[in-house]
Amino acid sequence: MINQKRLLNTILLSSVLILFILLIYHYFFYNSTTSDSIKPKPKPITGLSYSSILDFSVLPNWGKDQHAEAWPALIKNCQVMAKKEVVWQTICTDAKQQTANQAITNAAAKQFFESHFTPYQLIAHKEGKEKKQGLMTGYYEPLLKGDYKKSDRYQYPIYAPPKAMLRIELGNLYPDLEGKRVRGRVEGNKIIPFYDRKTIDSAESPLKGEEIIWVDNRNDLFFLHIQGSGRVELPNGKVIGVGYADQNGQPYHSIGKILIEKEVIARKDMNLFSLKGWLRDNPDKALAILNANPSYIFFSLRDEVKEGPIGSLNVPLTPERSIAIDPKKVSLGSLMYVDTTYPDKAKRPLQKLVFAQDTGGAIKGELRADMFYGTGKQAEVSAGLMKNRSQYFILRPNEGKN
Repeated sequence: MINQKRLLNTILLSSVLILFILLIYHYFFYNSTTSDSIKPKPKPITGLSYSSILDFSVLPNWGKDQHAEAWPALIKNCQVMAKKEVVWQTICTDAKQQTANQAITNAAAKQFFESHFTPYQLIAHKEGKEKKQGLMTGYYEPLLKGDYKKSDRYQYPIYAPPKAMLRIELGNLYPDLEGKRVRGRVEGNKIIPFYDRKTIDSAESPLKGEEIIWVDNRNDLFFLHIQGSGRVELPNGKVIGVGYADQNGQPYHSIGKILIEKEVIARKDMNLFSLKGWLRDNPDKALAILNANPSYIFFSLRDEVKEGPIGSLNVPLTPERSIAIDPKKVSLGSLMYVDTTYPDKAKRPLQKLVFAQDTGGAIKGELRADMFYGTGKQAEVSAGLMKNRSQYFILRPNEGKN
């Protein structure tokens, strides 16, 4: 009986020992060889990231930029940024002292930017892939013909923001909707989306009485909406400005993309001038295409046109030194350096300092910008043809440095 108990105890002890050895084996061998394959893999980086710190010599043709030409845009930037960020207060104070007694030179401006900022390259990430090149397009300030009164010639209205349009902020209730443009109107006891382009421009004229000026060309008015600001020449020769004031909350749809999808204009041939030409040559089909973009822009008048239109940063834009960006990806007021080409046959390098001082309905994405070209015929040509690949660098202010 005692021998049987000893045998049972020995068997039990041996079983426990074997189980312990198996557990040790599983922990040190099985886990090390198989756990990596069953663990969930980390998600790839998505969105926008910065490169490591760069030297200014890495920026393509940094030394060839006319740095002093960026100074007026810097001073305008300071009107807003010095009030928003402490680091910009130092930059703007130093900039003011720099030009207190004399105009800035290229060499002095170059040294100023190098001592106050640090460059990084913007890199987009999608599905585990890294991208350093994006798209650069252009925009300008068109000139239209108009009058304060409607007539047989001037019959297309430019509207002020409608008094009945509600501006709805949902960010406090739904964080995902923070910053989203929501516009509506009251119908009975309900709030419904505000009128789209087709309804606004219909014979019913739901915004009658909100007109601020009338122009003589429907297609030119549509492109004013696309550009976001412009000038109007009155019958007496005076030129006034019209600037972006609000939008109807409807989504922006590119009519150029629609015509490409319909195989009306080939993608390689699509630009401002081919689009204008098609609308001009197809008046019976043009209205339906224009109405395919439900977005509608409302404007305000400005008498001062010398300094240029006011961008989203609320400062006047500087030709070829101000760009429009996606503010969800790049902060307004940022100093940037672009590496792209001019829209000419020679593909001349366009590599220069610019400031992110504007936004646009069509400007969406990490590596996406719109170069402001100013006003006049050459500005229209450059903006209308600009659609080139571009690298983007951001110059971040040096914290606590002079």
